[in-house]
Amino acid sequence: MDHPPQGGTGHSGKGGAPCREASPHESSLVRAAQDGDRTALEELLTGCLPLVHRIVARALDGHADTDDLVQEVMLRVVRGLPRLREPARFRSWAVAITYRQIQQYRRRRRHPHVEPFPEHAAAEPVDPRADFADRSVAELVLAEQRRDIVRASRWLERDDRHVLALWWEETAGVLSRGELAEALRLPRSHTAVRVQRMKEQLQTARLIVGGLSAVPRCPGLTAAARGWDGQPSGLWRKRLGRHVRDCPACGSRRAGLIPPERLLPGIAVLPVPTALPAGIGELLGPAGAVPAGAAPDLASHTVPGARPRLAAGAAAAGLVMLLGALMLPPGQTDPAGPSRSAPRTAPAPAAGVTGPSPSPSTADAHDLYVAPDGSDERGDGSLARPYATLGKAAGLVRPGRRIVLRGGVHRPAEPVVLDTDGSAGKPITLTAYRGERPVLDLSRVAEGEWAVVQRADHWTVRDLEVRGARGHAWVCDGCAHGVFDGLDVHHSGGSGLVLRGEGTVGNTVVDSDFHDNHRANGDGTGLAIVFGAGDGNTVRRCRAWGNGGDGVDLGGFMDPVLLEGNWSYGNGNGFTFGGGRTTAAVAHVARSNAAWDNEGYGFNDQGNTGPLTLERNSSYRNGLAGYRLADSSGTVTGNAAWNDGRETAPGPAVRSAGNTWDAAGPVVSVSDLGSQDPDTAQGPRRADGSLPRTVFLRPRDPATPVGAPMTS
Repeated sequence: MDHPPQGGTGHSGKGGAPCREASPHESSLVRAAQDGDRTALEELLTGCLPLVHRIVARALDGHADTDDLVQEVMLRVVRGLPRLREPARFRSWAVAITYRQIQQYRRRRRHPHVEPFPEHAAAEPVDPRADFADRSVAELVLAEQRRDIVRASRWLERDDRHVLALWWEETAGVLSRGELAEALRLPRSHTAVRVQRMKEQLQTARLIVGGLSAVPRCPGLTAAARGWDGQPSGLWRKRLGRHVRDCPACGSRRAGLIPPERLLPGIAVLPVPTALPAGIGELLGPAGAVPAGAAPDLASHTVPGARPRLAAGAAAAGLVMLLGALMLPPGQTDPAGPSRSAPRTAPAPAAGVTGPSPSPSTADAHDLYVAPDGSDERGDGSLARPYATLGKAAGLVRPGRRIVLRGGVHRPAEPVVLDTDGSAGKPITLTAYRGERPVLDLSRVAEGEWAVVQRADHWTVRDLEVRGARGHAWVCDGCAHGVFDGLDVHHSGGSGLVLRGEGTVGNTVVDSDFHDNHRANGDGTGLAIVFGAGDGNTVRRCRAWGNGGDGVDLGGFMDPVLLEGNWSYGNGNGFTFGGGRTTAAVAHVARSNAAWDNEGYGFNDQGNTGPLTLERNSSYRNGLAGYRLADSSGTVTGNAAWNDGRETAPGPAVRSAGNTWDAAGPVVSVSDLGSQDPDTAQGPRRADGSLPRTVFLRPRDPATPVGAPMTS
């Protein structure tokens, strides 16, 4: 369900980004439509439709699904309209819904290379009154660079292409910065960072496009492109980008690039098919368009008595659903469940988060079973006739159901995609069968692929061993309200578990181990929550060890993450709170964690200038230092450091009190600890999945107010 923004402040997001006020006429149309005035509704939708269509058409590159996706957006606009509390924010709210539906479309259809700018839109529109010979050299340069910027956009990551499509509307004066921020569900300051990052990537891509088109081509660029298959990609943008930035010849083209703000408005606008606005007037006019009491099935996109899908260019059948949706009572539940247009707030703690829950103990008709000796062709997903692959079950699972993996080794040959959303009341669960240990061996998935790609909300993944990925093992891209409980993720060629992207909200990682993940160059991360944004993400009672880079990495994540009761040892660094593609100030919280025997730092702010909060953490025998807090402006209290490479010396903006390194802090030496031997802490977890019992790094005097308690 697409919820309207809540509250009555007139600002969007937690950063308070103001949105452009709608005209009094548009606000009055919203109120009239909410009161049941169909004429007002028709006028409101007709006025909104061109903007929605432009954004969708650019994002889908004129794909045949454009009209269908516009239909979905308009359906959700009408469906949520009765609950829109602030009529003045109608347009920014509609744009936010559009943006989220584009994301959902990509997840459903798995179109990773859909572009925001169609090739045919690159050409300069011809003025029939002008002769070509009269066009100035400047106009020709503009036309050429517009063509190049279209090609350059294809080198951007998917999220950056989304930002570019919306920013294009801002440069054209259609959207304000506040409306763009609301569409991205980010504060204004974070939106500025996102746009700037996108523009930097676009600048690099333009240099690559220019360099590859040059005659003769730079020999160094030719050498850097050896092995490239000719298809734009983020990986090759990084590789070729390093060359064009450092090469004097390729980099010299930067001075001749016209700012994209001057180029984008001149790229041709995609017209709205005439049948779309005509369909609104035709269908919303008759009073009896929908049978009385007919409620639309938003999951299957049908209404009793109506055709199920919108044919290309024909909106009539689909817009019947809009009228039916508007007739639903404001409090009625959307059968499709909540969408990503819901406010970005963390949920109440999910059942089982405070400790591991038992595996299923009885066969359930709603469960889908997967076994190494099952069959996708002959099986039906029952306990007696299980499927053979997780991918098969993932494509069939529905909210409220479970996927149960039988014991043994499961070896998918291609990436597993989890893209069906659960809901708050009906989460989807992926778990082990009672008393059995399934192993998800990802070594057959091709190098360079994310082995498991999760793009779905409200999933609980529990009691699985995941091993052997050639690259990143499990990537949760823009997931919300997920629980990862009792996992053992190890020996991947990249990272173990990654949570990334916008909309990473309310996830919990608990009682899990991430170890021995590293690339050939020695890098690699155990658990990463990076390059994204979202409130309410928590990591509790997890361990990370033997990873080539960081045990736990929060680099580039724009909202606070809580780390509580975790142990990180034998990695490059224990816990890292910054770095990556941004040096944004983020107030992460680390409480009761321990880091020991890491090659670098135990706790590393890595350029994060935000107000970090570190309470009752312990570091021991880390190679460089226990705590690197040179840039943070935060508060550190009750922390302990023993036998690290050098003594902790927090930066001038850090408020340090009650720590073992403070002049007035408690004096606790290593001889005061219950044990200096980590063997028990590094041993097996207890039968219930909790951390092993240990007195390692625990002061003998339980009243000592310093360091991690080292207990579950």
